[in-house]
Amino acid sequence: MNYQDINSSTIDRWISEGWEWGIPIDHDTFEAAKRGDWSVKLTPVKCVPREWFGVMKGKRILGLASGGGQQMPVFAALGAECAVLDYSEKQLKSEMLVAEREGYSIEIVRADMTKPFPFADSSFDIIFHPVSNCYVEEVEPIWKECFRVLKSGGVLLAGLDNGINYLFADEDETTVVNSLPFNPLKNPEYMRQLEETDSGVQFSHTLEEQIGGQLRAGFCLTDIYEDTNGEGRLHELNIPSFIATRAVKPM
Repeated sequence: MNYQDINSSTIDRWISEGWEWGIPIDHDTFEAAKRGDWSVKLTPVKCVPREWFGVMKGKRILGLASGGGQQMPVFAALGAECAVLDYSEKQLKSEMLVAEREGYSIEIVRADMTKPFPFADSSFDIIFHPVSNCYVEEVEPIWKECFRVLKSGGVLLAGLDNGINYLFADEDETTVVNSLPFNPLKNPEYMRQLEETDSGVQFSHTLEEQIGGQLRAGFCLTDIYEDTNGEGRLHELNIPSFIATRAVKPM
């Protein structure tokens, strides 16, 4: 298997074990969203500001690596036309289960986001992309595809890692042992660490890749915030390990 196949099967297993990002929303949460009571996350702790979205009704939105039945049902409840692309069969199954339960339509695509997206140019108003680039070796091609499939004036909302989590080899987060970049395909020791913690195949990325890559793809950055892991020593010390960005495709 290539590393993306390993990650797909790993995430499917995590979901079977109760992974928090693989638990779909319940009916009450869907109904609350229809009444205007809703929130979604790109990163572990902070909710995305509502003003980052604008009016959702009638918008076409792509959930990029956003399966699991957590965010897309909320957007559907707000009147958006939704599509989701993910490589996890179980994440996509959750999307279908919620859509069938609540009676809305969603385009479900099982695909690898490191490959060209199976969508036409200028297909979407919004792309919602929670933290997931850490499972991809090269992120800049993803930004180029996001730019291609967004309409002029379209919005890319992305959750990104800043690399700091990969400095540590254990859950105590006390001793820096790794250097950056963290790339297990080039460093067998890093692959061993990931295998010991059942973490799939993960990669660190620089801000040059994450934010600079969006800019080089043609986006204009309009807002940004930082976030923590949500647990562990770095979180307790309020040390940011994630970033959320809002970027726009110029008119």
